[in-house]
Amino acid sequence: MASIELDPRFTFDTFVVGAGNRLAVAASRRVAESPGTSYNPFFVYSASGLGKTHLIMALGHHARRIHREQNILYDTLEHFMEEVMEAIEAGERDAFRNRLGEVQLLLLDDVQFLAGRHRTQEELIRTWDVMSARGGQIVLASDRPPPEIDGLDERLLSRFSGGLIVDIAAPDYETRIAILRRKAEARGQILGSGVAEAIARTTFANVRELQGSLNRLIAIQELESRTVLAEEVHSIIGGSEPQQAPVRGDEFGKFLADISGTVGRLVNQPASDHHFAEAIMRFESDGYRTRRLELMLQNPPPDEEVEPAIRLFEADVERLREITGEIISCEAGAPELARLEILRDPDRVSEAEQLFAEVRERNKPLPAPPSGVTFDTLKLSDDLLAVRAARAVAQQPGTRYNPLFVHGGYDTGKSALLIALGAELQVARPDFSIGYVEGSTFASELIRALELNRVEGWRARYRRAQVLILDNVDALVGTERAQEELFHLFDALQRSGAQLVFAARVAPRELVGIEDRLRSRLESGLVVELPSNARQSEGDAADAVTADTIETAQAGTLVQVSPAAAKSLSEAQKAEESARSSDVDDWFENREKLLWSWTSVEDWTVEGME
Repeated sequence: MASIELDPRFTFDTFVVGAGNRLAVAASRRVAESPGTSYNPFFVYSASGLGKTHLIMALGHHARRIHREQNILYDTLEHFMEEVMEAIEAGERDAFRNRLGEVQLLLLDDVQFLAGRHRTQEELIRTWDVMSARGGQIVLASDRPPPEIDGLDERLLSRFSGGLIVDIAAPDYETRIAILRRKAEARGQILGSGVAEAIARTTFANVRELQGSLNRLIAIQELESRTVLAEEVHSIIGGSEPQQAPVRGDEFGKFLADISGTVGRLVNQPASDHHFAEAIMRFESDGYRTRRLELMLQNPPPDEEVEPAIRLFEADVERLREITGEIISCEAGAPELARLEILRDPDRVSEAEQLFAEVRERNKPLPAPPSGVTFDTLKLSDDLLAVRAARAVAQQPGTRYNPLFVHGGYDTGKSALLIALGAELQVARPDFSIGYVEGSTFASELIRALELNRVEGWRARYRRAQVLILDNVDALVGTERAQEELFHLFDALQRSGAQLVFAARVAPRELVGIEDRLRSRLESGLVVELPSNARQSEGDAADAVTADTIETAQAGTLVQVSPAAAKSLSEAQKAEESARSSDVDDWFENREKLLWSWTSVEDWTVEGME
């Protein structure tokens, strides 16, 4: 059972305590010091970005230091659900439950996603009962209290209510100042007199937005080698006006039928029976399931159909061998190779094809940044904060300004800046997996993956990125599934240390139709603006962008490049993007309506097993 490592940054020492979280912190320390004896279960909830994950990870670190012998597991509900489904499909559900039963402290994050997950709820109840019998402690975190989680099993609701439920409120003015000073100190930065107070007077929805504003000020201090003054704060960070201070059987695991009794009855049977028996023993000795032939042995077809039936079975076996070889060629250590219940069953060739499709999808190269624009050819002033930040990211991806969010109008050159950043990273870090995707392409690929039932492969493909550049986030406004996928992708990549770069016409806080939990993550790094006059004029450079700028269509959005750069764009690439866009349009007359009315693939699996 694979767990998620506790983030070393998230400890009680780095958690700023204020009026809004004092009870939650005190209870967390008590649980860490005496797990299973008080406040069991312990349920923490708050809006996105207020420190739930930080707090329960701090609880885990504290408990690990005190109780070194205890088995402590941190997991997100999404990852926990994937583990449950994999265990069931592999016929290892009981083993999975036994491993969970050995956990003394279970920290489960994002519990709000239990909504509608009936099988996951059932598994959690069983895990709960096993852990409770052993004196184990369960800690849960959610963005809403238990009664507001739709479709929550009454048994779970009663268990939640039997422990301690606490919320984390938004930090007050004094706590915001303490947070700002603590985080600036951690970055080795000294804030000018009154700067922390000026930032704290601005209204923020959560701590991530507060940190995002601090990141912007620190970026200015680092890139401009000066100290930001208190009177500059409001114009730099924007925002609102400053305020005055105040269980089923293992049906997937058993796949080889016992045919000894059937073969034993073959004496003095018709010749067709002997043909089937011979084929059964031959293929069974090779490790293939022969249920189809056994059924024919029990109910023999006409003699003229015997040989064709056996040849068809042989063809299916041969195709399974080919698929296995193709998977090995694509990814030698693919976990799908362990799915023998499918790869050795000639009646499940279509499922084997789907396994290979998932492996192939997962191993497709990430979409590369378009060619033709570099920092050297970029028609933006090096004095711009956005340009300097992009250059800093290129030098130290994943460690500075992560995520980097650039916003500006159509004519400001933000897309060109992202393309130049991608090109620089390709040269500087050739060993990196770098992906460049436009918002509508991201959504279109998800639609196609849903249509072909390849979501897992599509998801895994993007999760191996070490740098992800997502242009035109505006295209995701109002969507549901695409935002959910981006939310989980963001968290997965950030945990892996990958660099995230985004661009949109407006700042995250102005993206109406983007979920708060995603917006808070987009705000958590450095947000910079490219002004409308960012591009150099024609007098500044002979080949600067002019009114004749060529607008190259890229999967439904416009990326502006100069005429010289546009010539270098691959015609094959443009044709491929155009074909992909038209292909999706042919299939879906109204892609948005159709996509967001579907349930998730996990829900299909769960519902099918109910």
